[in-house]
Amino acid sequence: MNQDIRQLQPKALWNKFADLNAVPRPSKKEERVIIFMKDFGANLGLETIEDEVGNVIIRKPATSGMEDRKPIVMQSHLDMVHQKNNDTIFDFDKQGIDMFVEGDWVKANGTTLGADNGLGVATIMAVLESKTIEHPALEALFTIDEETGMTGAMGLKGGLLKGEILLNLDTEEDDEIGVGCAGGVDVTATREYSEEETPEFKIGYQIIVKGLQGGHSGMQIHEGLGNANKLMNRLLFDGFEKFGLRISEIDGGSLRNAIPRESEAIVAIDAVNEEHFKSEMSTLSEIIKKEYKTMEPDLEIEISKINTPKKIMDLGVQEGLTRALYAALNGVYRMSADIPDLVETSNNIARVVVKNGQIKIGCLTRSSVETSKYDLANMLRATFELTGCEVEFSGDYPGWAPNMDSDILKVMVPIYERLNNGEKPHVAACHAGLECGILGQNYPEMDMISFGPNIKGAHSPDERAQISSTQKYWEFVLEILKHIPKKK
Repeated sequence: MNQDIRQLQPKALWNKFADLNAVPRPSKKEERVIIFMKDFGANLGLETIEDEVGNVIIRKPATSGMEDRKPIVMQSHLDMVHQKNNDTIFDFDKQGIDMFVEGDWVKANGTTLGADNGLGVATIMAVLESKTIEHPALEALFTIDEETGMTGAMGLKGGLLKGEILLNLDTEEDDEIGVGCAGGVDVTATREYSEEETPEFKIGYQIIVKGLQGGHSGMQIHEGLGNANKLMNRLLFDGFEKFGLRISEIDGGSLRNAIPRESEAIVAIDAVNEEHFKSEMSTLSEIIKKEYKTMEPDLEIEISKINTPKKIMDLGVQEGLTRALYAALNGVYRMSADIPDLVETSNNIARVVVKNGQIKIGCLTRSSVETSKYDLANMLRATFELTGCEVEFSGDYPGWAPNMDSDILKVMVPIYERLNNGEKPHVAACHAGLECGILGQNYPEMDMISFGPNIKGAHSPDERAQISSTQKYWEFVLEILKHIPKKK
C-alpha cells in the first residue's frame, strides 16, 4: 500500500515521506532515524552534523542568483507519537508505518501516521535533494524528542545556526500562519499506598472505557472530546459511593500530549450487591454515552465479571484518589483575552496508573501565559497534595510570543493571497507546543514563522494527512523560498 503513496503529487515530498516512515522513530528512540538522516545528507555530499543531543543539521548553499538573500533555517522534528488501536498488533520499535490512500487522505492502518511532523521532514528532504528548487543558503534542522519533552530544541546550543529566518513546518492547518504558541509543564502526582487482602465475600469485575477519539491534547483540548481517565473515575466514584466498590488496579491513557482514549480498571464489590451494581453501572454507562453521543459516537463501556483480585487499595487512599481525580481540572482553564478563540490555558489528565501499591498521575498543563500556566499547575498540585500525593513539575518549556512585525510574515501573507485567489491566511497563535519558543531563547534575533498542510487527528490512530492540502502547501513552500528577503 505504501507504493500508492509514492505515486501522489508532489512525488518528491511523498517519496521522502514514505522513505522516512519506513524507519521506526518513536520519541526518545530516534537512534535509527538520526542515522537515516545523517546518511541522507552525506549521500547528497552536503555538510551534515549531529549535535550533542542528537539533532541533525544539514547545510546546503544558495542556488545560483540567490546568494544575496538572507540565510534560512527549515526546521521539523524527527520523532513521532506512537499510538495504536487496542486491537492493532504493531511494534513501533521495529516496524515502519503501514499507510494507505482513502479519497483525499493518507492514513495508517490502526496506528498514528507520523505526518506530525514527518511531512515537514519530508518537505525539507525534498528541498535538500532537488537540483531545480530556488532557495537561499539553507540549514535544515531536524530536532529530536519534540513530542515528549522537546529536549532536542532545549539542547541546541546558541551560535550553531547561521540562519536569520526560521521556517517551522509543524502547523496542521494549511490556511494558518503561526506566529506564537503555548508553553507547557508536566505535572506528575505520585504516592504509595497499602494493599489489603480482598475479603472472601467480594467478587471481581473489570471495567473498560474505550472507543474514544483521543487526539492532540493542545490543538483539540477545547473540542469537548471524552477523556477516558475522567470517565473511568466517574464510574469508580459512583460505584464506591453506592456499593462500596474497591479498586485493585487502574491503567488509563498513555502519552501526556494525547487525550486518553482508553482506560481499564479491576475492582471488587460485595457479592450481595452484584445485581444492583450491574444495573447501576449499565444505567450510568448509558447516561455517559448519551452525553457524549455527538462527539464520541463510538464510545464503549464494558463491565464484565472476572476472578476476584487478590489485593485492593487501602480504603482511605482510594477515597482520596477518586475525589482528587474528580476535582482535578481537565480541559480549558482560560481562553485568551487578547486573541479571539485561542485557548490560553488548559490541562490534560493524560495518565492514571494504580498498581502494586503505587499511584502515578501524569498531566500536561499548557498556556501561552507563563503565570497562568503555573496558576493552573499549582491548582493541580494543591488538589493532589490534599490526598497525600507528592507532586513534581518537570519538562517546563516556554511559549512563543507573537511578533506581528515579522519580516517573513510580511512576505508570506501576500504570497498566500496570490496563490489562493485573494483569500487571506489566518495569522494566529496556537495552543500546541511548537519548538520556536525554545529555539528563540538561544536565537533571540531569528525571525520565526510556522506553517504546514492539513493534518487531522494528530496523536491518535485517526491521524490523516490531506493530499490536496499537501499540494497547496508544497506550492506555498516553493514560492516562499523564491521570495526570501535580501540581506540588509
